[in-house]
Parts: sequence; structure tokens; C-alpha cells
Amino acid sequence: MKNLSSPEIWFVCGSQHLYGPGPLAQVAENAGKIAATFAASARLPLKTVFKPVVTTPDEITGLCIAANADGNCAGLILWMHTFSPSKMWIRGLGLLSKPFLHLHTQFNRDLPWAAIDMDFMNLNQAAHGDREAGFIHTRMRLARKVVVGHWSDPEVEDRIGAWMRAARAWHDWQGAKFCRFGDNMRQVAVTEGDKVSAEMKFGFSVNGYGISELVARIDAVTDRGAEALAADYDKLFTVAPALQKGGARHAALVYAAKQELGLRAFLEAGGFKGFSDTFEDLHGLDQLPGLAPQRLMADGYGFGAEGDWKTAALVRAMKVMGEGLPGGTSFMEDYTYHLPASGGQVLGAHMLEICPTIASARPRVEIHPLGIGGKSDPVRLVFDTRPGPALNACLIDLGNRFRMVVNEITVVDHQALPKLPVARAVWECQPDFKTACAAWILAGGAHHSGFSYAVTAEMLEDFATMAGIEMAHIGADTRLATFKQDLRNNEVYYHLNQGFRA
Repeated sequence: MKNLSSPEIWFVCGSQHLYGPGPLAQVAENAGKIAATFAASARLPLKTVFKPVVTTPDEITGLCIAANADGNCAGLILWMHTFSPSKMWIRGLGLLSKPFLHLHTQFNRDLPWAAIDMDFMNLNQAAHGDREAGFIHTRMRLARKVVVGHWSDPEVEDRIGAWMRAARAWHDWQGAKFCRFGDNMRQVAVTEGDKVSAEMKFGFSVNGYGISELVARIDAVTDRGAEALAADYDKLFTVAPALQKGGARHAALVYAAKQELGLRAFLEAGGFKGFSDTFEDLHGLDQLPGLAPQRLMADGYGFGAEGDWKTAALVRAMKVMGEGLPGGTSFMEDYTYHLPASGGQVLGAHMLEICPTIASARPRVEIHPLGIGGKSDPVRLVFDTRPGPALNACLIDLGNRFRMVVNEITVVDHQALPKLPVARAVWECQPDFKTACAAWILAGGAHHSGFSYAVTAEMLEDFATMAGIEMAHIGADTRLATFKQDLRNNEVYYHLNQGFRA
């Protein structure tokens, strides 16, 4: 994946000097074994690094400052092996800017019933110490994830792994750059937003660039370089005969290759992690980029159509979360419905730009009229997606805050679509079509989204927690009356949340 780093997670164990040097040495040994197990686990996507046991306010503060300063630290796992008086943690946690997970576990899985004495009790009192830690986290209004269970339990590792994926995406956003070619689609509201507020909240920047700057990059691509890439397309995809070398429309494929190479050069030179464009600003381009955004998304770039920079950033974050997992992630749009007497299905697609990582089979390279934009016919990848569980997520700007809306879905097989010349997916919503669509609309959900087979609602919830934003989750247990009340409650909570931190 382009511009993807591999940060590390610090494993931090708290204790105190009350127990003496012998027990503290045992605490360090046990904590080190847990950290080493996590570091070696294939279930965990990031490296776990064990840090010395902290026992004083100065040690805790120094560690938190060091975590903030270390650009390779994506977050902390905190565990209290013994009892660590939590007033010691106030100064350090007040300074900590990295996300943390509170692991509520203990070193031993089973109680040695016949051998338990007070030395054992003093050494193995995470049940006691983690509650003290949990209080100060809550008292300080610190957002975090709590994972409960024995550290050897695969479910515990999976929940930590979900958090690590979110932490990696959050780390990836810090200092990330996204570019916009052209502005927002005219008169459209949901794709607008406050880019200053977004940079303050999320850590990434969004800036605009004239389409002429991209055109210059595309024009600089040689015919030889474009022909070589077009030949690669023929190896990777099923290219329509008219687009093949010698075909009547081959020049359009060569131009699509020039668009990809020019976009790549622009993004790489600027260190960008994603981009948006709009069909309403194509001055100097022969066709709206279709194949190029599809290919760039497959390499991990975020993308949003019609100036939708928020979705471009979210797609990038979801790409990072799902890295190494099967299934793929794409930009998506709810386009039209199938409404039989019972149930309902959504046909998702876009004009051109759906990522081939979600394709069920070898995509086809085709050329068809677009009908809008006023340019020549664009080249695009056409494919169906595979059936299975997935989700859609969007990021919206409500003026006083950002909200993420997530709907878990099931992609289904569908009838043939021989006249629809775009990539597409058909899905059924959880808990049902009517509830899900009503909830999405009540939450202000966008028509653009990040679609993923790989990312889970748990990852996105962890990510929203790190960002300090609301997540409206629509899933199997969603009931509309409760969902509406939660939205009303959240209006108050998230508006006042900053004041609650005193």
C-alpha cells in the first residue's frame, strides 16, 4: 500500500513500590511475557513493544511524553498487574495524545486454589488495580477501549487486533495530505465541510489544486510509457476488443493510461494519500478519469468523487484498517433500489470509480458514453462483487461536530446487468431495508460511502473513539425508536462534551 508505515504499540504495565523489589521483578517478567506473546501473534497487525514497568508519577509522565514524541508509536496498551494508585497517572494521562487500550487481564489463567496465600493475592490483583485505573480514566473523561479476558484468549487478541487496525489508521491520518482537483459538485451539501475543523480534529490537511496542474502531469507522460501500461492492463484485465492494440478505440485506453501515470506522478510528488475530482471541472482533460482512480484506490489511495474530500479520507483510513485482510475496500454510492413486496435491496455503484479490490472475478476494461461532463467516452473497469458480509460508512460534518454513520450489510447475488456499464454491488441492509434506510437518513448519512468486506464495525467504533466523534451504528439489533432517541441524546452530549473535561 502506498505511503503506509508500520508503527508500533507500546505495552505498559503499572505497579508501585509498596510490594518490594522481588514482586516488582516478577511483575516485569510476567508483563514482558504477555508483550512478547502479542509481538509474536499473527492475529495482531502491529508490533507490540514492552516498556519498563512504571511505578511513580514521574515515570508515568515521562513515558507518556515519550510516546507523544515518538512518531513510530501509534498507541499504548495499559495493564495494572498489581495495584497502581491512579492519582499517579493523572499528569501523564493528561498529557498523552496517543490512543490507548485498557487491557483487563491477569497473568495466571486459573486460580491455584490449594496454594493461594497473601503473597499471591498481592502480586496478582489486576481485578483490583484495573478498577482503580478505570476510575481515573473515567474521571478524566478519557476515550479508550476496554478489553476483558485472559491474554491468551484468541478473542482477546482479535479485539486488540481490531483496535490496532484503528490505531494504525489514526496514525496514518496524522499529517496526511489529501488533494482536491476542482471544487465541490455545485449545489451539493453533504460533500461540503469545514476543512479547518477537520484538520484540527483529525490531523489531515485538504488543499485544492487547479486541474491544469494535473493536466500538465498527464501531458508529460510519453506515448511509450502509456503504451507499456496499456499492455499491462491487457495482462491484468479482460480488455474489450475495441480498446486492444489495433482496435478502433485503443487511443482512449492509451489516454486512460496517461491519466493514471500523470495522477500517480502528482500524488507521489506531493506525498498525498488520497484525492477527489469532479466531472464539473475537466478543463484540459479529454475524459473524466475512471480507470485511473480505480487503479489508484487498489494501491491504497483514498478517493472521493465530486469533490468529496471527507470520503476520500475515510476510504484511505478504511484501506489502512483492512490492510492484509481479505475482501477489499472501495468508494461507493447508494444508487437505486429493488423493492419487491417484502424486503428490499440496494444497487450500489458510481459513474466510474469503484475499486477492483472488491471484484468477484477478473474485471473487464470497457468504454462507454458517460452522459455528463461533456467529454469523450471514459474508460473504466466493469465487474460484479462477491456475496458476503460487508459494511458502508460515511463521515459527515454537522456544523458543530463530525459524525460517522455505519451500516452493516450483506452483499447478495443478483440478476445479470448486461446494459449497466459500471462496477456494481447489490446488498441487503441490517436489520432490514426500511429500518436501515430510515436510520441512515435520520442520521444525515451521505450518499457517498466507504464500502468494505474487510473492515468491521468494531474497528470503526474504535476509530471514532480515537477521533472523539460520534458513531451512529446501524446493525442487526437496531430499533428505530431507540436509534432516534440516541441521536437526540448525542446532540446534547457531543455538543457539551468538551466542557465535561474540566
